[in-house]
Amino acid sequence: MKAILLAAAAEGEEPNPLIPHLPEIIWGLIFFVALVALMTKYVVPNFEKAYAARTAEIEGGIEEAKAAQNEAQAALEKYTAQLAEARHEAAAIREEAREQGAQIVVEMREQAQAESQRILSAAQAQIAAERQQAIAQLKSEVGGMATELAARIVGETLADTDAQRRSVQRFMDELEGSAN
Repeated sequence: MKAILLAAAAEGEEPNPLIPHLPEIIWGLIFFVALVALMTKYVVPNFEKAYAARTAEIEGGIEEAKAAQNEAQAALEKYTAQLAEARHEAAAIREEAREQGAQIVVEMREQAQAESQRILSAAQAQIAAERQQAIAQLKSEVGGMATELAARIVGETLADTDAQRRSVQRFMDELEGSAN
């Protein structure tokens, strides 16, 4: 190349602006090597540190996300299990309430039957008592009417009340015997 430059200068021509001078090439090469050395020594390690820190941060974030996801999944399973247990307990409580309700219905039915039986027995006793009272009242009225009728027929009064009562009682006993 130097030969081309010398030949061009010897011929009287001007040097070609596209072809640089040799000292410029040498100095450019020296500065380029120095720049590469400085970049390799100072800048590249800082870039490597930044890339490593960023990679570690991203990987740490991914690990944290995985851990959070696993924790959320465990919590979901726990809550699902608790919900299933609560549903089971609710079903057991409902079943127990149904059983208690059925038992209460049975007890109330038994109480109602006992009460109706008591009322029926009391009514029957009252009817029997009223019947006896009515019979006694009828006997005395029939006895009085019979005595009065007998006094009219005989034409005299029957003043002896004990005798009157015995006669009426004998007559009623005969009536009851003939009715049976």
